[in-house]
Amino acid sequence: MRRSRNVKIVATLGPASSDREMIKALFEAGADVFRLNMSHGSHEETAARHRIIREVEHEVKRPICILADLQGPKLRVGEFANGAEMLEEGASFRMDLDEAPGDASRVRLPHPEIFTALEVGSSLLVNDGKIRLKVTACDDSSADCEVIVGGEISNRKGVNVPDVVLPVAALSEKDKADLEFVCELGVDWLALSFVQRAADVEEAIVLAKGRAAVLSKIEKPAALTELDAILEVSNGIMVARGDLGVELLVSDVPPLQKRIVRKCREVGKPVIVATQMMESMITSPVPTRAEVSDAAQAIYEGADAIMLSAESAAGDYPVEAVTMMDSVAQSVEHNDPYREVITNGQIPSAPSIANAITAAAREVAETTDIKAICSFTHSGTTALLAARERPSVPILALTPFKGTARRLSLAWGLHCVVTEEVERFKLAVVSAARAAVSDGFADKDDHIVVTAGVPFNTPGTTNILRVAPCDEAKIYAGEPH
Repeated sequence: MRRSRNVKIVATLGPASSDREMIKALFEAGADVFRLNMSHGSHEETAARHRIIREVEHEVKRPICILADLQGPKLRVGEFANGAEMLEEGASFRMDLDEAPGDASRVRLPHPEIFTALEVGSSLLVNDGKIRLKVTACDDSSADCEVIVGGEISNRKGVNVPDVVLPVAALSEKDKADLEFVCELGVDWLALSFVQRAADVEEAIVLAKGRAAVLSKIEKPAALTELDAILEVSNGIMVARGDLGVELLVSDVPPLQKRIVRKCREVGKPVIVATQMMESMITSPVPTRAEVSDAAQAIYEGADAIMLSAESAAGDYPVEAVTMMDSVAQSVEHNDPYREVITNGQIPSAPSIANAITAAAREVAETTDIKAICSFTHSGTTALLAARERPSVPILALTPFKGTARRLSLAWGLHCVVTEEVERFKLAVVSAARAAVSDGFADKDDHIVVTAGVPFNTPGTTNILRVAPCDEAKIYAGEPH
C-alpha cells in the first residue's frame, strides 16, 4: 500500500480508537503514525494498543510508526472547599503551600519550585490561560497576585508559568517509568513534554539507550530561546501549539510555527505540527473551513507530519477525521501552487558530500524522466537527507532494519521498505529496482536514482549516486560479477 501524498498523518489512540478493527480502519484511512498518549490509560492499555498496531503492521506488510508521548510534569492548583470559586478582575488572590482547602482569596499550589523561580511581575495562567494572574509579591512559599483576567477557578486546574524558566525536570518519576516501559515494548519515537533546555532532551536520550528516537515538544517560551540547541540534540520536533497558545499570544503562534518548521527542514529533522487541527470533528463529521486552511498551511510549509489528538482518540468520528486529513493533503499536494511554494522554500544545505549527493539526486530526478529516488540506508541518515530536499518524485527508503523503516515512516515523503542485508552497492541497486517496480512506483522500462553510503554499515556516509534501469538484467549488463 502506498500513499498518494508526502506529508504524514499522526493519529492519537484513545477510548474511541482502541480495538483492532478501528486501528486498522485508521491506517487504511491514511494514518501513518499512531500516537500513544501516556497522560491517559494504564500500561496494560498501552501494551494492548501497541500489540494491535504490530498485528496490523504484519497484516498490511508495511512499516507503521509508533510514537509514545510522555506526559511531563503537571503543575496544578489544589482543591477548594466549595469545589470552585469565581475570581473577579482586579481582586487579590494568593497561591501558597498551605494544605487547607482553598477559597475566594487563596488556594494551595503544591509546587515550591515555582515560588523559588517567580518574580514580581511574573504571570500565572490557570485553566489553559482562561484566568490570568500577575504576581505582586512573592517568597519561597507563596505568591500574592492581582487578577488580570477573572473567571471560575476549580479543583486541580492546570497552571502555566510562561515568563520564567522553572527549575523543574522535563522527566517526572512517572515519565521515567513510562519511558522504560514503552522502550521495552518497542515504540519508535518518544515525544518529550515540558522541554526548556537541551539538557532535558539529553537526559531522555541517555535513558532511551538508542531504543527509540527522541522528539522534543516545543510548548514553552523558554524552549524558543534555546531552540537551536534543542534542535541540535533532538531527533525531531513537535510544534505543540496548544500550550504555546496559552503561554504566548495566540497571534504569535503562526509565525513561530513557520520558523520552527523551517529550522527543522534546514537540518533535515522531522517536524510535526500538532493540536486542534480538526478540533470540531470531535463532535462533527466535517471540519470548519478554517481548520482545513490551518492543516493546508502546515502542508504548504513543508511539515513532515500533521497530527490528530482528541479527534481520533476520543471523538465521535475518528476515521472521518483521518480521511479528511488525507483528503486535504492530497488536494494541496496535487495542485500546482504546492510545488511552487515548496520549491521557493528550498533551503540551501551545508557544504558536505552527503548533502551534495542528495541535492544532485533531486536535480537529476526532476530534470529527467526518473520515476523515483531510492535511498538505501542503515541508520536513516541517507533517507532523511533525501526527504530534506522535498523532491517532486517519490522517495523509497530501503533498509534491512525494521526499526529504521518504522522510525522513518514519520518523515516527509518516505515510502519505507524493509529489504535484505546487502554488502555491495550493485546489490542495493537491484533491491531498489525490485522495490520500485513491486510497489508500483515504476515499470521495468523506467529508470530510478539510487543513493547510498559506501562502505555499507557505516552511518552518515552518503557518497554515491547512480541512475539505474528497473530491468534487473540491464543492471548487471557490462558489469563483472
